[in-house]
This record gives sequence, structure tokens and C-alpha cells, in this order.
Amino acid sequence: MISRREFLKRAGWAAGGGILLPGMGWAADMGPKTLPSGTLASAVLEALPGKRPLIKRSFRAPNYETPIEYFNEVITPNDAFFVRWHLSNIPEVTAASWRLKIGGDAAEAPYELTFDELKKFEPVELVAVNQCSGNRRGLSNPHVQGVEWGYGAMGNARWKGARLKDILARAKLKKDALEIGLDGAETGANPATPDFVKSIPVWKALDENTLLAYEMNGAPLPHLNGFPVRLIVPGWTGTYWTKQIISLQALSKPQGGFWMNPAYRVPIGKFPLVDRFVSQETPGNPSTPITEIVVNSLITNLQDGQKVSAGRPVEVKGIAWDGGYGINLVEVSTDNGQTWRRAELGKDLGRFSFRQWKFGFTPQDRGQVTVMAKATNVRGSTQVFELIFNPAGYHNNVVQKINLQVA
Repeated sequence: MISRREFLKRAGWAAGGGILLPGMGWAADMGPKTLPSGTLASAVLEALPGKRPLIKRSFRAPNYETPIEYFNEVITPNDAFFVRWHLSNIPEVTAASWRLKIGGDAAEAPYELTFDELKKFEPVELVAVNQCSGNRRGLSNPHVQGVEWGYGAMGNARWKGARLKDILARAKLKKDALEIGLDGAETGANPATPDFVKSIPVWKALDENTLLAYEMNGAPLPHLNGFPVRLIVPGWTGTYWTKQIISLQALSKPQGGFWMNPAYRVPIGKFPLVDRFVSQETPGNPSTPITEIVVNSLITNLQDGQKVSAGRPVEVKGIAWDGGYGINLVEVSTDNGQTWRRAELGKDLGRFSFRQWKFGFTPQDRGQVTVMAKATNVRGSTQVFELIFNPAGYHNNVVQKINLQVA
């Protein structure tokens, strides 16, 4: 286990921050061009400051995923929550020194907010999944460039903070406000590295569920998860969940920039039900920004190749989630997808949360049993059996298979 000081020291001198720079290929820290055999199965565990051992994907910038075993809990513990940063310099911002600048050309009354002032706004609590856009990228076939995430670049937490719309109301948005620009305190070690700046449409910023959070599961945000304040954009992938947020800019025109285009985009038409970004698009552009999380599920208590006994009950447990419509159904197959039966859903913690489920069966014959799980949300969207391929490895919601050995 490395110390927090050593972590910051080592992270600070990273040359590229593990990102795609203009005119360059993917930096080395983003992963190999092809996934080496056994990488996902033999991943290295390492404990960062304040964290349990997590699956190390890169150190500069720090990218560590949560082992599947922790998803047996519907709420992911803070010290087991995945870590995702784009740039290598992650400052130690204190609550006392933190300031949030709210302005932009579409704000009539720009102002600055302190941490204590933020906490005076009406507090709101919300359970929501934070999932990296590239979750399961390492399972892509053929493999694609980027952090080679397995199943654990995500987590589910109870977030507490203030509604973003309340903060923006004080700035008096103009009628032509189109987007809200987002900037955090992280920076790249190389001056040529594009600042990690994102934007969301005003309608999403004014949604009552979009928060500026200062607590996570009843405690202050961990440093590696964005202390002292981060943005919570429920239902959308984690690229918009700006950590250590220091600036909100109301904009009358699309912000643009590297992290909006060309980064974090998917081909138009690949995911027509989820990729809805109300903004101005470049005519003829074949891609659109990734937005909503696709419906998905995960078996959490069984491992591929696990041995079970014939004639003895087996309980299959897991979680399901989507972009905020709500999970309506989880089905399980124990015969490699030939037949499906309904699983029992667990407690509903809200439409943005993981939904636990369980299913029991008793294998009768020795040999191999293939267990599969498939989730469907309230609008009828379900998982796919074959990967919808895209160059960045986004939206992998292929139905999972677990082979059990019955003895």
C-alpha cells in the first residue's frame, strides 16, 4: 500500500496523464492496443490511500476498478469505490480553500461560492450509479484502445448535496443559455494536455436530480472520488460527474473542446434510444456525445468456473441498473439462453440506483451449466447478446455468461 503523499508525488510527474492528445495516439497509460492474454483474470490488486485493494488499470492518471465481490452490497463502500481520473495532477483541495466560480456569457449575476455557503442550500439525498463510460471496455472483441476496464468501473452510492439548479438560479441564467460548462481542479503535467472540461445542456443542469455533492454514503467525499465537491448527473455516464469542481459557466453557444469532440462520442444510430444530447451538432458529424447509461446487469456472487454440487440448491445473486428509467424485470437462464425465468427483485432504492435481484435453481446433472442474466427497464430496453461495437468501447451491455462446474 502506498502513502497518500507518495501517490500524489508519483501522479504529479506523469507526462501524458493517460489521455489522447491532439495529433497523438493513445498515451501508454491508457492501455495496450490489444489486451494481453489473462489481463482481466490476473489483474493486480493495489491499495491507494483510503482505499481497500482495487484492481489497478493505470497509475498515472489513477484508474482503479472495484472487484465484483463488493457489488454483493447494493451500496458500494466508499473505500471500495472505483477511481477514475483523466489527468495526472490531482491537487489536495481543502473545504476551507475550495471556491466555485459561477459565471459565463449567459449568466446575468456571476458570483463565487464557498464550501460553507454551498451547505446552506437545501440539502438533497439521492442514490445513484456512477459508471465510467468505458466500463467493460477490456471485454471488447476486437479490443479497442483505452483503459482496459473489466466489470468494476462503477459504483452505487447515496449522495448528499445541493441541487445544481438552485446554485444556477442565483446566477440568473439568461434566456439564451444553452449549456453549462464544467471544470474541475485536476490538470495535466504536460502543458499541451487539454484541460478536462465538459458541458451539459441546460435542461439537464436544471433537472432536480442533478446535484453538487459534498457527502457520499454519509461521509465526506473521499479525496480520490472528488473531495470536497463533485457534480452528480444521475443516469448519465461518469464523464459528466466532474470531480473537485471549481467552475460552472453558463454558455450561449456549445462549449466544444477536446473532451466533448472528439472524445466521449459514439456513432450516430448505434444507440438511438440513449444518445440524446440537446445541443448544436456539427452538420455531417457521424457521432454524438455519449450520455445515458444503457440497461445492464451483473452476476455478483458466482465466478466463472466455480464448482457446485448436483442436487443442491444454488442461489444466483446480482444487480441491474440503467439510465434512470428503472429496472422492471431481470430474467435468468440456466441452460445457455434456451429458456428464461423471472428473478426476484430486491428493494427499490430509486430509479438511478442498482437494483438487487436473486434467483434459485438446483442443478441435477454433473457437467457444465451456463448461467445468464438479462435485465429489462420500464420502457422495454434490454441487454444485447452481441456487442454493439464502437471504436471507444462504450455501452458494453452484453448479457453475461457464467459457466458452473457441477460435480
